[in-house]
Amino acid sequence: MTTISTATTPAEAVSTPATAISYDLGLLLLRLAVGLTMAAHGAQKLFGWFNGGGIDGTAAFFSMSGYPAGRTMAVIAGLTETFGGLALAIGLLTPLAGAALVGTLLNALAVKWGNGFFAPKGVEYELLLTAAAAALTLTGPGRYAVDRLLPALRNHRLGYGLAALVLAVAAAAIVLLIRN
Repeated sequence: MTTISTATTPAEAVSTPATAISYDLGLLLLRLAVGLTMAAHGAQKLFGWFNGGGIDGTAAFFSMSGYPAGRTMAVIAGLTETFGGLALAIGLLTPLAGAALVGTLLNALAVKWGNGFFAPKGVEYELLLTAAAAALTLTGPGRYAVDRLLPALRNHRLGYGLAALVLAVAAAAIVLLIRN
């Protein structure tokens, strides 16, 4: 069994199971699941893949939901979900990728709010994705991520995640304020 020393001095030398590896694998699995799910949703909006509405169908939905410039909103949502999801999946700029998804998902929650909790009309799915994206924004991507190659993001800091979430909430609030 692989062990990692948690000691800070030789007198405290203690070996523990390699829980850091399991955390990193868990974060990788969560990033892949959330990121690829959101990227697929973005591809539905942008390209009509996976039985999606494409730009025109998504634009009609946005307009019907009270957003101005439905086509522009469809493109923004599609790009955010596609590229934010892919970036989250590979662990690239994780705080910003996670925050981009949180901002988009907050709008999805606002649109579906009031239809109960459970799917298909309720908010359970969007709420779960929002919480998972926010959790990854706060925790960072783990060791198995592209961010490990970027000096500024090699060691994730809680401040990065918090700042990114504040940005996500502010952006979502602005978009919701212009919604009819």
